Amino acid sequence: MSWLRALKETARSGLTVERRRLAPVVAARGALGLALVIGFSLALFGPAVAASSAFGAFQAAIATFQRSWRPRPTLALASGGSLAVSTFLGYLTAAHTVLFLALLVLWTFLSGLAWAAGPTAGIIASSNVAIMLVTVTLPTSVATAAGHAAMIFAGGVVQAALVVLLPVRPWGAQRDALADALAAEADYARRLRHDPVAPFDPVPLMTARSAAAVTPRQARRRPAELHGPRRFAERIRPVLASLADPAVGAPAEGPQRDRVRELLAAAGEILDAAARAIRHGEPVRLPPAAVAALRTPDTGSILSERAHRAALRLSALLGDVVETAEPRTETGSRTEAEPRTETGSRTETGSRTETGEPREEAGESGARPEAAALPALPKPPTPRTRPTLVRLAPLVLAKMRAEVRPGSAILRHAIRVSAVAAAGYLLGLVLPFGHGYWAPMASVMVMRPDFSQTYSRSVARFGGTLVGVALASAVVQTAHPGTYLSAALAVLCAFGMYLLMKTGYAVSQVCVAAYVVFLLGMEGSGVSQTVRDRVLLTLLGGLLAMLSYAVYPAWETPRLRGGLADWLAASGRYAAAVAARYAAPEGPGSPDVREALLSARAARVAWHDALGRATHEPVRHRGLSHAAAEGAGHALAEFGRAAMLLEAHLPERGAPPLPAAAGLAEALREATERGAKAVRERREPSWDDLRETVAAWDTEVTDPLLRKAGRLLVDALDDLSAALADA
Repeated sequence: MSWLRALKETARSGLTVERRRLAPVVAARGALGLALVIGFSLALFGPAVAASSAFGAFQAAIATFQRSWRPRPTLALASGGSLAVSTFLGYLTAAHTVLFLALLVLWTFLSGLAWAAGPTAGIIASSNVAIMLVTVTLPTSVATAAGHAAMIFAGGVVQAALVVLLPVRPWGAQRDALADALAAEADYARRLRHDPVAPFDPVPLMTARSAAAVTPRQARRRPAELHGPRRFAERIRPVLASLADPAVGAPAEGPQRDRVRELLAAAGEILDAAARAIRHGEPVRLPPAAVAALRTPDTGSILSERAHRAALRLSALLGDVVETAEPRTETGSRTEAEPRTETGSRTETGSRTETGEPREEAGESGARPEAAALPALPKPPTPRTRPTLVRLAPLVLAKMRAEVRPGSAILRHAIRVSAVAAAGYLLGLVLPFGHGYWAPMASVMVMRPDFSQTYSRSVARFGGTLVGVALASAVVQTAHPGTYLSAALAVLCAFGMYLLMKTGYAVSQVCVAAYVVFLLGMEGSGVSQTVRDRVLLTLLGGLLAMLSYAVYPAWETPRLRGGLADWLAASGRYAAAVAARYAAPEGPGSPDVREALLSARAARVAWHDALGRATHEPVRHRGLSHAAAEGAGHALAEFGRAAMLLEAHLPERGAPPLPAAAGLAEALREATERGAKAVRERREPSWDDLRETVAAWDTEVTDPLLRKAGRLLVDALDDLSAALADA
């Protein structure tokens, strides 16, 4: 892609306004906290302290809007505390240009490395540096600087307290993540009705898994219905795929395919019902027609043995999802006695005893007759733990230290942002505009580790600042608001920013620019700087950020082969782990298969993220064109799907072993490792050894599923080689 086209695409992306679901109550809570802090500070300490404390409350509220699974009060306190420390240290060195410049470079370098811990940490760290550039200009002595820092932290405390005192949809993010995972599987089931080999995006399942990790305090308070459905949902996906695939399930046409379509449609409706119940914390309302379709007695006489077994497993797993999704009290009883149909009668989607499988984490056995009393609820699984902030600190430092190596995109970002901040600060001192912090502040806020976000945010910030400063300055010049009216207008702008934050960066920057004008206008600082000066300094900061990426880039395109090789190797380990379980049966819940699957998913998501970042980069493909990348990705997705079909029919613990599967597992592992090395070295991978093993596998194995799955694995790898040959 040429530079002109890349600039055009990133500019369009930055100025795009998206239609998103708004959260006015949450935005009002953040604005209330800001209003309390500003009003209290104005009444007791005056406009200067009110401005600094307002920045603390403003930033703390923004932290609570970040996509994080940690408790929102924790995020607010962390943001307020880190900003207070940054401001105090900044003021201590502000009188000495060289010393302050050294601190600024160090602080921005560390904020750049903070992206290694994730986007939430990176955004909070970058915002702290940007706001520090403003707040260090407000105090007049060390004592007042300490007071300003204390008030900044107090702003974070107020926002954290409001989150506790005025909870809005507790556990809403976790509920949405789990509901989205179930809804994604419902959509997958419906798509399989028309396309038996439809792809599935595992991101919702990965997001739900991330949301399931809780701190010790969260583990004691988490609603019971958020404990178990994800694990059953994970096992439903391969069952759906095996039931729909003509190669191992029902034929492509005929009565069997018609029954499979009915079962898939019913599964989609039941998964949607469970998703709605979890999202809103309501009892599960099962559609009677869907339940009847799953319990049709003639299914066994229509479907083949393997397809019928998959249908029974699907029915049992859906029953477990519905049972665990039902809201319960703290003692484990249901909030309403049963999952109910729309007519109010009790119904079940299936039971474990139909398939003979042990109930996963259920702690119960035997049949579940309809007339019997309620079954014992499944025992909640051991929660995935998330470290507290104190224990998280050494882990974050270790991640940051690991990025200090040649070739790290995070390290390059840290070097870029620290150099640009220093250059912007020095230029702000030299240029005759005054308030030169606008240039480095704009640079720090727009810079990201990848090209497209840096350029799109630079354009969005300039456009948003131009509009916001113009509007706010026009209000100040015409209405001449006093201290308290300026404070009220600042709170109103903050509310607009919180409300519209997710609709687009340009929209939020309109509100932020106006907020700063009114906030500094409380003490008369906002009017002293013209619209032209602020816009020019913001433009300068954006241009410095964009120029830095052009001079010292971290292009994703040349690293695509490495990402593809990592996905190939991870997929090979997953397929090998599945095949090995046929040689040593341990049942569907084998932990090594699970770990290999998670690694393969992570590698796949990393590849797609890298491919998305590389799409708009103005560089040549250097050996892997976009067409070749798309073909290779499709081939590896098919390879993973073939392995998933094998996983859907793993033998139970104690089943007769299949010795030939051990050889296939080893061949898969070795072939994919060699293939990954060839991909990295820009060679076409060869699969001759694996092809010979699969040919021998066909002669030794009588099960048509296993024979077909082995051939599908080799065919997918051949497609990968063909895609790379075109490169």
